[in-house]
Amino acid sequence: MSEPTILHATFTARPGTSDRVAALLRDFATEVQSEDGNIVFDASRLADDPDRFFVYEVYRDDEAFQAHLSSPAGAPFNAELQELIVEPASQLTFLQRI
Repeated sequence: MSEPTILHATFTARPGTSDRVAALLRDFATEVQSEDGNIVFDASRLADDPDRFFVYEVYRDDEAFQAHLSSPAGAPFNAELQELIVEPASQLTFLQRI
């Protein structure tokens, strides 16, 4: 049996855009959570810095993660998000279960 693909993404909203980022994430979460291979897609804001976002994602396996990356909703989401965040891209960290 293959291992799940687990990652978290972090990014910072540009000044004045954090509410738009939050709305964009809520809409995207609904799309991702309906994907066949998605197990968890949980987006949060940092309690002490509402411009900072944390997204925790778990996919059944790498195949499911690759399907997620090529989903029709991904490109428009990432294009809009890119315009709203400080970093050049979401900072991804891949994890392994222990």
